[in-house]
Amino acid sequence: MEALEAQDETVRNARLDDHARQLRDHILKLSAKGYWSQLQSTPEFVVLFIPGETFFSAALERDPSLIEEATRRQVILATPTTLIAVLWAIAHGWREERLAENARAISELGRELHERLATLAGHFGKLKRSIDAVVAAYNAAAGSLETRVLVSARKLKELGATSTGEIAQLEQVDQVPRSPTAPELVESAEPVELPRARDAA
Repeated sequence: MEALEAQDETVRNARLDDHARQLRDHILKLSAKGYWSQLQSTPEFVVLFIPGETFFSAALERDPSLIEEATRRQVILATPTTLIAVLWAIAHGWREERLAENARAISELGRELHERLATLAGHFGKLKRSIDAVVAAYNAAAGSLETRVLVSARKLKELGATSTGEIAQLEQVDQVPRSPTAPELVESAEPVELPRARDAA
């Protein structure tokens, strides 16, 4: 403002030189603060707002290297006409970064879920084998009862050496585990077929 109001050309030039020097000094001070290193998820630069195109052009006339110096020191010079564009660009970058972070989180969660499903499918496989073993043991016991124990019991009854009680009848195992139908499980799990006790030998 002093340069614009100055009547003497020498004074005017001196004030414009001061203006350019002060802008350069401010660039150096902002760069030294390193604001981007103190915050998370922030662009690695700082915006220096110049509240008028006239102020910016006047400084550039006296020191054309200001833009290059500011860029090298991670300082973006913005006037009213460029500030909104800079802010929009920053906001867009943050949105893209958030989308990328969400994509990474979804990928990690999907990998974790897949691993847990694989573990659960393994547990079901072990459970099926346990059920098969229990049914096999039941059928073996039922077969032994029918083909060996009851044979001797009938002979005792024929000889009159029996008590008044009757031997309880064996109940059939009618419950069958559900067979998996999902494609992911069918390949690794076979339908469980349980033989009835009366078919055991």
